[in-house]
Amino acid sequence: MKKRPGLASMTAVYRRELLSYLTTPTAYVFVAVFLFAIGLFTFQVGGFFEQRRAELSSAFFSFHPWLFMVFLPAVAMRLWAEETRSGAIELLLTLPAPTWSLVLGKFLAAWTIAAAALLLTTPLWMTVNFLGAADNAAIFTAYLGSLLMAGAYIAIGSAMSALTPAQIVAFVLAVLASFLLTALGLPLVLDFFTSFVGGGVAEALARFSILHHFDAAQRGVVEFRSVFYFLSLIGLCLSFTALAVDARRGG
Repeated sequence: MKKRPGLASMTAVYRRELLSYLTTPTAYVFVAVFLFAIGLFTFQVGGFFEQRRAELSSAFFSFHPWLFMVFLPAVAMRLWAEETRSGAIELLLTLPAPTWSLVLGKFLAAWTIAAAALLLTTPLWMTVNFLGAADNAAIFTAYLGSLLMAGAYIAIGSAMSALTPAQIVAFVLAVLASFLLTALGLPLVLDFFTSFVGGGVAEALARFSILHHFDAAQRGVVEFRSVFYFLSLIGLCLSFTALAVDARRGG
């Protein structure tokens, strides 16, 4: 069966982008530093062995939003900024392919790198099972929630990368936007907003927090509204990316 032009273009862009990650140090440095950081936080800060419980929620998954907030914009900052800086975007946009296929192909390539990094943390899951009777269904759900959250951070990075040809600027903008969306769920931030706009508005703002929606998955609970939130955030950011790319294409 013949592929549709949009799907074929998306697949081609995905392969090209993934190969670009694998033939440069970017992906390897990200994975190595991420694994080192998550190990440091899990064992040194989270006290994985000291807690003496066969679970990963508090010592492992609780640090994912804060690490993703910094590491994943570093992966996504090159998606469009590098193309714009080098002038390769002009050639890319002359291809007879819909903009959505280009945007989605690049996004999926970056998301694949994030998924590979998460996959390499699974020996910790095996360790938990060796140490005690772990709730594997809850851990699996938390991994899925973490993967969706990673997609959201990458989509934010993609949108920021489409706005500027400077990778560092794209990185800073993405970290700032990610921090704002993450910090909305912190009690300190909620107390601040409550003092100005009231508890009802502050509670409504908290529902837009990444932390708020990752909390359920972190505890092993599947909530449709949280899945919908992450997918909607990804869709919104990728739509913004497509609009920014279309503006360069001239419609």
